[in-house]
Amino acid sequence: MASALIALGGNVGDVRATFRRAIGEICHSAQAMLKARSSDYATPPWGDEQQARFINACIEIETSLDPHALLAELQRIEQSFGRDRQKERHWGPRTLDLDLIAYDDIALRTPDLTLPHPRLFERAFVLVPLAEIAPDREVAGRRIREALARLSTEGIERLPDRA
Repeated sequence: MASALIALGGNVGDVRATFRRAIGEICHSAQAMLKARSSDYATPPWGDEQQARFINACIEIETSLDPHALLAELQRIEQSFGRDRQKERHWGPRTLDLDLIAYDDIALRTPDLTLPHPRLFERAFVLVPLAEIAPDREVAGRRIREALARLSTEGIERLPDRA
């Protein structure tokens, strides 16, 4: 079994309910076991700032799927929640965004998948929830909490747990 880190994001609809359902679907269809789930965080939009705030979270799973098969499942799950990558605006609003951040210690660069995620260390909205569940995990030779310490977390707010 491999350890995979996945970032979740969205800003359309009841994102927190979407996360709960999507995580269940990931565990079912990716032959995975949920190892950790971060809190949900309200975050400023990134890239295209003229839109609603996002909600972001991260999970760690153990999966028997290889990285490409896992990515295909994540993209299928996004589509099942209404995401259409062909029609959406780059960095625009979305119901669900699932990014494969890291898969064990694999470094990979193919046309459809780069591991670890190429913009991980630029994105506090990913590193904040990731640091909650895996602060000492090394990705590309850097500890998550140390990478986060180099970024501003202004505007990122931990949301209260839901009952």
